[in-house]
Amino acid sequence: MLFIYLLEGNPLFGPKVRRILNQIVRRGDALSTSVFSIGEILTGPRKRGPVSGVDAVKKYLLSGAVEILPFNEVTADRYSVIRAAARVSQADGIQLASAAEVGTDIFFTNDAALRKLSIPGIKFFADLDGKLI
Repeated sequence: MLFIYLLEGNPLFGPKVRRILNQIVRRGDALSTSVFSIGEILTGPRKRGPVSGVDAVKKYLLSGAVEILPFNEVTADRYSVIRAAARVSQADGIQLASAAEVGTDIFFTNDAALRKLSIPGIKFFADLDGKLI
């Protein structure tokens, strides 16, 4: 997950994610992620402590800088279609369904298998170097 690479300071992927985020801000594009991401992102800080790390992450995610996509009945139906058609994990299925539901232009992922998918509602997949698939 891109946010985790950034927040945990991953030496290989963190700078790539920072570059992507800077481009998004510079261009005025919208950055979004599923509500599921909040739980995923908060898991690391909760394991490491202190609570202030959790508070800082929550503050950023809920600041409006990131659009938090809901997971509702319509998204759940799309999730089931994706999971029935593609061999993806439950977590990836949630992310893909949430992105597809809102008609995402670019879905960034470090997962080569996900980049090979064709998901209605997601125009392009891109790797962390910005290469569109």
